[in-house]
Amino acid sequence: MIEFGHSTHVGLRREHNEDTYYADANLGLWLVADGMGGHEHGEVASALARDTLVREVGKGMALIPAIQLADEEIIRHSTKRSEALPMGTTIAALRITGERDFEVAWVGDSRVYLWNNGLKQLSQDHSYVQELIDQGAITSEQARSHPHRNVVTQALGVTDPQSMRIGSAKGTLAPGM
Repeated sequence: MIEFGHSTHVGLRREHNEDTYYADANLGLWLVADGMGGHEHGEVASALARDTLVREVGKGMALIPAIQLADEEIIRHSTKRSEALPMGTTIAALRITGERDFEVAWVGDSRVYLWNNGLKQLSQDHSYVQELIDQGAITSEQARSHPHRNVVTQALGVTDPQSMRIGSAKGTLAPGM
């Protein structure tokens, strides 16, 4: 049995929440889609991502191809609008298959953690500061206050589909995780 809770908050700087989430133990799917605050219609992009994943995972599709379809859906919707800016969203999703097997997939800087007597980050941010950390140019501590700490390098609807790098991990859950 999986116990979970969920909530969302507009935050301290914005008046409008562009984020969405989904949680369904029967389907075995949990996700967060963080609409891009600097682009118009981030809430539309995050809702399109959520709806596409729910529909496709409901048909039995794995997360990575479902996320690729969500990206295509957002781009298709975005090209129908007259505004010049694209709409975008990050996404982090968990799918549990069978009794205990899981897959996680993400694009952007929405994170996935595993609880196992402490939190362990499973996802790796697609962000400018993460690239600097990986290059050894800054430390994780410096990244927390870096002026570009909120710049993502990958997002659905924004990143060229040929350049999209969907992060993923798989594992098996044990009691208490």
